[in-house]
Amino acid sequence: MTGDFGGAQLIIALLSDIHANVGALEACLAHARAHGAERFVFLGDFVGYGADPKSVVEIVEHYCAQGAVAVKGNHDEAVEKDASYMNESAKAAIAWAREMLNDPQQRFLAALPLCVRDNDMCFVHASADSPQRWNYVDSAGAARKSIEAARTTYSFCGHMHEQQLYFQTADGKMIPFRPIPGTWIPVRRHRRWLAIVGSVGQPSSGSSAAAYTIFDRSREQITFFRVPYDHLKAAARIRQAGLPESLAYRLEAGA
Repeated sequence: MTGDFGGAQLIIALLSDIHANVGALEACLAHARAHGAERFVFLGDFVGYGADPKSVVEIVEHYCAQGAVAVKGNHDEAVEKDASYMNESAKAAIAWAREMLNDPQQRFLAALPLCVRDNDMCFVHASADSPQRWNYVDSAGAARKSIEAARTTYSFCGHMHEQQLYFQTADGKMIPFRPIPGTWIPVRRHRRWLAIVGSVGQPSSGSSAAAYTIFDRSREQITFFRVPYDHLKAAARIRQAGLPESLAYRLEAGA
């Protein structure tokens, strides 16, 4: 699927793996607007793990009605299809999402595209190489496959819950780069780039702060952010919903 943001002077906020964590989503959206974000891209997994799938999907639908891009994640697909391959905690959260979401919201998730290309950008939840297989971009080789399938200068994905940047050298090698949160990185168009934007709703790397990314297309810069939010409240919501304790603990520990 292709799209068009309608202009090159854009500051784009990229948010992925929200996982029914409305507090983290609201914190990242507010942070992005304060940093000049003009457009928003949601890279899937709006449900699963967290206690507030309905509120999260409502927000994403609202932004999409105003021109945002959204793609489907594997947890979103599991609401419609089959979650049998997931672990027991994840399956319990998918069952909760099915119970909480109304029919129009479930149809919204089911209708989301797997991949969107917009001029020199590709947006996908997992790898652009067979996105329906939900392969992780967890190595330089996987990054190369995704970039080659995307056929764009810039590729953006989630799924890994980490923040990582890959760039392609003149001889075709993929080089990983671990970004420092809040520090902008030049991403010039003479190379091809793949950014794993991090998880809003279930952040990892031992930090409870939510993760998202801003791409300044006109300046050719990307910045990875970590945003504090009330993660203890989000964990309490998981317990109140009767979801597995491990899901609450992961938010508290940033695991």
